[in-house]
Amino acid sequence: MDETLETLRAHARSAAAQAHVPYSGRRQAAVLLLSDGAYVPGVRVESASFSLLIPALVNAFSTAVAAGRPDVVAVVYNHAFLPEDVAFLRATPQGTFVQHAADVFVETASKLPAVRGRLVPFLDAPAPGSAEDGIALARDVAGRAHVPESQFPVGCVLVVEGGRLVPGVNVEHADWSRILCAERNALGTALTWGLRHPAALYLTCLKDPTGTPCGACRQLLAELAPEATLWMDRGDAPAEAATPERLLPGAFSGQALVKPH
Repeated sequence: MDETLETLRAHARSAAAQAHVPYSGRRQAAVLLLSDGAYVPGVRVESASFSLLIPALVNAFSTAVAAGRPDVVAVVYNHAFLPEDVAFLRATPQGTFVQHAADVFVETASKLPAVRGRLVPFLDAPAPGSAEDGIALARDVAGRAHVPESQFPVGCVLVVEGGRLVPGVNVEHADWSRILCAERNALGTALTWGLRHPAALYLTCLKDPTGTPCGACRQLLAELAPEATLWMDRGDAPAEAATPERLLPGAFSGQALVKPH
């Protein structure tokens, strides 16, 4: 176990470099170990609207769920766990975790495998050739949503550099303040993998053909994907195109809050 944990600690320290922390400078990262030895990083993602922070732990778990891999057996931070992180792990449905060290939680029923490599979170598909193709991918991804509270699955596909496709789903938690929407899930994954400047996002709300991003997601899209074209599923009708600026005119930039680091 010790060798496995030391490897995960090293990955957490490395992942922290990708944290998006223009306001605090707190480069935090979490790494999940899956049952087959793959690991999933997640970094802290800050917003100009401070309360919309995506914690590293929530980012990592949502990436794993969107990739169809909820089989988490250990969690390692690049610093000691905070009380809110402990509360998150005690209530997550992805396992029963106990604290092993200040920076480590392990799943009680599992023997830790050796670390074998970083999970690839991207979809194995070509970049969509049309809005319909992108929406079809988002509909498939929505089946991975974890929505025991709302029963309202949402899925999206973010197109990033090199045509890679980042899936995102809404991931719910008993603590509603730790719920993450599909759009922010995908943005958090992209930033963790060092991918900026998304080109497009395809979004579906399977139970609501009039669905659009919530206010929180609009703010993060305006900050992190300002040039992206957003395509929204409209059921039997053609997909509707929008931009972050159209969805949230006059979005708060937070430039006066950025700290030199």
